Amino acid sequence: MRKLLLKSQIVLMIVHVAVCVGRNSDKIRIEAPSAEAGRYKKLELLIEVERHYNNPFDPEEVDLVVMLKTPGGEQLTLPAFYCQDYERRKLNQGRERMNWYYPVGNGTWKARFAPMQTGSYFATARLKDKSGTIHSQSIQFECVSSSSKGFLRVSGKDPRFMEFSNGEPFFSIGQNLAFIGEGQYVTLSKAEEIFGKLAANGANFLRIWTGCHDWALAIEANKSAWDRSWSRRDIVVPLPGRENDQDARKCVKIGNKSVTVSPSHPVALQPNTHYTLTGRFMADGATGLRINRGRNNCQILFDSAGGKWQQFKKEFTTSENEFWLGQFTIGPVGFGTIWLDNLSLKETPDGSELLWEADVNRPVLGVYNQLDCFMLDELVEAAQNNGIYLMLCMLTRDLYMKHLTDESSGEYQQAIKYAKKFMRYAVARWGYSTSVASWEYFNEIDPGLPTDRFYAEVGDYLERIDIYHHLRATSTWHPSVKDCRHASLDIGQLHRYMRPGTDEEYKDEVAVVIDRAQFLRKHAPNKPALIAEFGLADTKWGLSDYMKQDTEGVNFHTSLWASAFADTSGTAMFWWWELLDQQDAYKHYRPLSAFLADVCFVGLRQTNATITNEQLRLLGYQGDDCAYIWISDSQTTWWNQIVEKKQPAPVADASIEIRGLRPGKYRLEWWDTYKGKTIRTEQVTCTQVSVQISVPSFSRDIAFKIRL
Repeated sequence: MRKLLLKSQIVLMIVHVAVCVGRNSDKIRIEAPSAEAGRYKKLELLIEVERHYNNPFDPEEVDLVVMLKTPGGEQLTLPAFYCQDYERRKLNQGRERMNWYYPVGNGTWKARFAPMQTGSYFATARLKDKSGTIHSQSIQFECVSSSSKGFLRVSGKDPRFMEFSNGEPFFSIGQNLAFIGEGQYVTLSKAEEIFGKLAANGANFLRIWTGCHDWALAIEANKSAWDRSWSRRDIVVPLPGRENDQDARKCVKIGNKSVTVSPSHPVALQPNTHYTLTGRFMADGATGLRINRGRNNCQILFDSAGGKWQQFKKEFTTSENEFWLGQFTIGPVGFGTIWLDNLSLKETPDGSELLWEADVNRPVLGVYNQLDCFMLDELVEAAQNNGIYLMLCMLTRDLYMKHLTDESSGEYQQAIKYAKKFMRYAVARWGYSTSVASWEYFNEIDPGLPTDRFYAEVGDYLERIDIYHHLRATSTWHPSVKDCRHASLDIGQLHRYMRPGTDEEYKDEVAVVIDRAQFLRKHAPNKPALIAEFGLADTKWGLSDYMKQDTEGVNFHTSLWASAFADTSGTAMFWWWELLDQQDAYKHYRPLSAFLADVCFVGLRQTNATITNEQLRLLGYQGDDCAYIWISDSQTTWWNQIVEKKQPAPVADASIEIRGLRPGKYRLEWWDTYKGKTIRTEQVTCTQVSVQISVPSFSRDIAFKIRL
């Protein structure tokens, strides 16, 4: 695979010319894999940089950008990014099917661009660091038309909704798929499978976390081979003799018992490949260091140097079918204490670091976990291939929240600085994708924190560097009025779980949806608004047993339809993705998607229709010559059906009056909300005053479209 990649890079080298500004050894080259790119399609530019940096992710150390001249003469500045490429395979590990990720090369610089105008572009790489500024020579490529609709943005016709760059409206239908990782129910492969199922059933929107600490995908997080965020061990300590030095280098202290080296990502190896394990240790009492590796419990012994730091090195070759590092323990020989530092595993002679999670001195803020970044690359591409649009919850909340208590403090300013660096990297690496709908800064940050300045400054920064102007959002653990109203947040959102012990409203999903939609529209009247987490929960915020009992998805179905007509910009996004997958609940998206396929809510108002049967509820939109309305039986709540086991009774002899429509003859379509099909079509007449409609007999809920 790596040989093929090298050959591909040689073959695809269309243009690469370097201009030196400074010393002769300082060169950068920019290469385009193709002389042509489709409008809104990815063009990945390769940039060869001969300089090396301690932290290539830090734009204060190295600022690499691509300057673009558009067909219209506009100058754009596109941030470039440093990355580690990986090869991915799907292999067996024991009884499980696992994703195998192996580094290719030793890191490279890239820029990803989606041209937004057809015509000729010119691109020049510019690098700034402490040595000065150097430029590459310009390369040229052509942008041709494509079928892509472009990027999502706030509708120019009605700010309550979203639209694509080409003006086509977008209404989100989807859910959460927050935790993705090899230790989760949803692995990368499973996520790709779910993307396909969602797309096949008409869903188009997902919310994914990229800041899950060490339990799932996390770009900026303390991923450690020594412990976990939920079970920290006191084995990471300052170097011996520097215990009182706050800035001292850290090492791993191991007592009488061996410690398992357990990275959050299983470490992949190549079969029949030579590797070198290195590090240093110091012993107190123990006579040496013991390392046990692999299923065969192969022991590697190193003698102690008597209280002094001692380097160790061990080379080994993997077997024909050895693809994983497997069980790996380190401990003392005899009784005593071992201090371990600089543990490293690389392919011989100059491979990339495989035990990067064992580095206890690796910075957390401002350094981006490359394997997690590669996984997000794959997810974004899978979304693109399936017509799924992503709300990416970016920042690891707990790394920032503690620093945002006092906006006049230096810590607050540091949080802003690191957030800007993170978002610069995100824009550079994933901003090209039209499938990235929104950058969501945080999941459920404390709504009481003074975050206005944070969102204003980071938002202003994004305005300058994100040439695609992705939508910006955030969330809090209780609804936040100030965030809904914040000018630098483009989407208003809240989270709502129906839980016992709060109020009786939790038994009625339609009432809950209406209440939360009204809150959003009160405080975010002129921006897209979403109920971005939703579902049934127990008193401790866990998965409700009632939801497990609801195997037909009564609550799921009703909540989807209610939220689609309650004046939000998309459906309520359920949280319990594992259960939804196990119940194959995706089929509930299809009827709603079919109903909305030729519907546009832009410019419409909430309906003023009335119904004769007080047991029935109406939700919907209407304009001067159309209306789209959902009718539900208030007696068929999830509580009544799942808990009280009440069977839905047919509803008959109801009629509706709609006022405010233009006089004329209208086509009326009645829809089965479970099958997603028209069950009856008729013609009705609207007078100067109103139109009267007889509702056909139905059970649970029904919907209709009326158009002139």
